[in-house]
Amino acid sequence: MKLKDEIRIIGWDDCAFKFRQKSVLIIGAVFRGGKFLDGLLSTKITKDGMDATEKIIKSIKNARHYEQLSLIMLDGISYGGFNLVDIRLLNKKTKLPVMAIQRKIPNIDKFNETMRIFKNHKKRIAVVKKAGKFYRYKTAGGEIFYQRCGISDDVCRKILDMTCVRANVPEPIRVAHLIASGLSGESKGRA
Repeated sequence: MKLKDEIRIIGWDDCAFKFRQKSVLIIGAVFRGGKFLDGLLSTKITKDGMDATEKIIKSIKNARHYEQLSLIMLDGISYGGFNLVDIRLLNKKTKLPVMAIQRKIPNIDKFNETMRIFKNHKKRIAVVKKAGKFYRYKTAGGEIFYQRCGISDDVCRKILDMTCVRANVPEPIRVAHLIASGLSGESKGRA
């Protein structure tokens, strides 16, 4: 499959937050491939809530960039503490493929055990399970891992080849992270 160099991708990351904070700002960076920032989206989610999926869906579908987008990239599936993004529902409602990128494979058993502090832990554990298996991708600086929905592994790798140009993580996520970090105080530069 041939991909356009300037495929439109939105990458999401969350701002830092304090323990007593009730909501968390999340940032979406709209990119053309790994080259150009085209726009920004933001929305607030409930810290440790279960509204991240719906808030991202609404933000994307209401954006002027929606018709041009070809892919959603997430910095993992956990935002604002333990507000989990259901990548299958995100794919279904936006009709866009989804990739969730991670630097390391998390300990799923430990993560699921942590979810037991919530009354709706079974629902949260189901969201984690639905995200599916992790795939490994080697970059010039090491490796990253990803989960996917609505997109083949072959196309994921081509997109990662195109977007992992300045760091281990794809540009849409790296830039969303830099902006989110800057809004939280100071950008540390590590996505």
